[in-house]
Amino acid sequence: MTTYYKILICLAICFSLFNVKTFAQTKDVDSIERLLQKSSNSKDYDYNSRFLFAKQAEQLSNKLNIDSLKLKSNIEKANLYKEKGAFQLFLNANNDNIKQAERAGDSVSMALLYHDTANYYFRRSTDSAYNYFYKAEKIYRALKDNYNTASTLLGIAIIQKNEKDFIGSEVTSVEGITLLDSLPDTQNIIRKKAFLFNNLGIVFDELQQYDDAIDYHNKSLQLKRRLNGDNSHTISNSLNNLALTYKNSGAYNIALEYYEDILSDTTLKSQRPQIYALVLDNYAHTLYLNEEEEQLPQLYLEALKICDSIGATYNSIIINQHLAEFYNGRDQKDSAKYYAHKAKDISEQYHNDDLLKSLLLLSEIEVDSVAVNYYKDYIRLSDSLHKSERSVRNKFARIRYETKEIELKNEKITKERLLFMLISVVLLITSFLIIVIVSQRNKNKALEFKQRQQKANEEIYNLMLSQQDKIEEARTLEKRRISEELHDGVLGRLFGTRLSLDSLNASKTDEAIETRSNYIEELKTIELEIRKVSHDLNMDFVSHSGYIDIIKALLEKQSLAYNLECALKYEDNINWDDISNRIKIHFYRIIQEALQNSYKHSKANRVNIDFYRTDNDICLDITDNGIGFDISKSRKGIGLKNMSSRVHEIHGVLVLKSDKNGGTKISIKTPIFN
Repeated sequence: MTTYYKILICLAICFSLFNVKTFAQTKDVDSIERLLQKSSNSKDYDYNSRFLFAKQAEQLSNKLNIDSLKLKSNIEKANLYKEKGAFQLFLNANNDNIKQAERAGDSVSMALLYHDTANYYFRRSTDSAYNYFYKAEKIYRALKDNYNTASTLLGIAIIQKNEKDFIGSEVTSVEGITLLDSLPDTQNIIRKKAFLFNNLGIVFDELQQYDDAIDYHNKSLQLKRRLNGDNSHTISNSLNNLALTYKNSGAYNIALEYYEDILSDTTLKSQRPQIYALVLDNYAHTLYLNEEEEQLPQLYLEALKICDSIGATYNSIIINQHLAEFYNGRDQKDSAKYYAHKAKDISEQYHNDDLLKSLLLLSEIEVDSVAVNYYKDYIRLSDSLHKSERSVRNKFARIRYETKEIELKNEKITKERLLFMLISVVLLITSFLIIVIVSQRNKNKALEFKQRQQKANEEIYNLMLSQQDKIEEARTLEKRRISEELHDGVLGRLFGTRLSLDSLNASKTDEAIETRSNYIEELKTIELEIRKVSHDLNMDFVSHSGYIDIIKALLEKQSLAYNLECALKYEDNINWDDISNRIKIHFYRIIQEALQNSYKHSKANRVNIDFYRTDNDICLDITDNGIGFDISKSRKGIGLKNMSSRVHEIHGVLVLKSDKNGGTKISIKTPIFN
């Protein structure tokens, strides 16, 4: 009995100790939860107090050695780092937390951490943000968490839109909306759907599908107006996006109504000056496009002043561009250049589409070689940005591909994977060979076509030269006929007259002799002049014959046909024999097309043609005094497209300048040897 009681007493003591330990542990867990709640309560506690609570929770979690609590404490501490702006500490803590969540197999925490890390990288590194969003999305899909899946899809869609993958952004946004449609309409779900519809509106605006863009922006607005609380800020953003779409579509009056509605908010300027300046600039630019310039440039300058006062440097780029465009339209070149250069200088810090627009604007405002250089910079940057965009989209595809490959590794056996690889290699090689063969055939066809076209062009030019030779031959024959008439007819009669006067010289009076001598000397002078004219007419060449004569013949013919006054200038140092037939033919056709355009569209009565050389280039300027047109609004007709194509064929550069009632100028520059 004694032994039995001893066992019972031991068991009772152990049970009591276990209960005490469990009670103590439960108490510590409750303490950690309370500390974590306090650390996230920004209303009742300041930052330092909340950070102290998080540290205490972390210390208790480490003491208990409970992984889930340790992870929660560390996540809360990382969030406080981010709130304070200590981003490097936040990133380091988040990376450690991800590793800890992976070791613990905590999928929910992993997805949350990936999502937070993606938000950190959102405006810092596009591919990193996309990578973490994609990882979070995969986990949320596996957990069948439609809300958070849609939330990560929103982040991915915005990144795709920013990187101009508009089709990808559209697909991702629609997928996110579809997931949210399967859930009940809570405030959070309505908000996410509104943001996804807003992103779709921006995407379709960029794709110039304005009706769809307007529809999606209106859907976003309807949802935002259903949200509780003060949502004036996000509603103003949607109204601005909607107004911008109407502006881009050309519905300026509707856009102006929306902008006026936004600007009617008297609190906008004081509470959100950056948005106010953006809306004011859009409103001013819409007035400019609608040719209502009474309030300009004051509205632009007010928006620019606000940006400068709050340090919104990036937003000032487009305002400077709009000011440059405005002053250029008024032919105030100094002001236009000032604001265009200012926009370029600021946008160089970002090296994006704003710099591209600034370079194009400068190429339109500046003149001659300066404009050409800016246009070359514009082309180089445009190519660079296109390559960068393609590179980013390829990275996105690689991220999706690599993630899928990781998932498949644990699902496929070695034999299937090997078979897949063999088939892939065979298909890849086959596709590559097909592409090479097709590409080579296309290249051969293109080369043959180009050769035929070149041969045809040379034949045309040879025909032109042959025709010119016939004209010159006819001129030579006519000159010879006139020469013979002068020599055999007029000169013979003059010679007979002189002989008669010589015979009359028999009279010996001094007065008669002097008079006859004067007549004889005068007749000799006439005879010498006629001989000189006869000799010059009988020369077997024509000055400046060749290509310039062909151009003169064209101008003479077109002047009569179109009732135009044509003036031709050319430098004597241009050796047309050194210039290829291809260049001469294209120049001929461009002049022909320009004369036709001046007659049909410009209503001009005078056209100036100017050939000149600069170093190793030959240049052609064609200027008329017609009514001109607005280049930014007019679409290229078939004539201008043909000119551009011809200039491209001879590796040249074409610059077109025109102002309303200011005439049109076409400038072409191409290497002499190409």
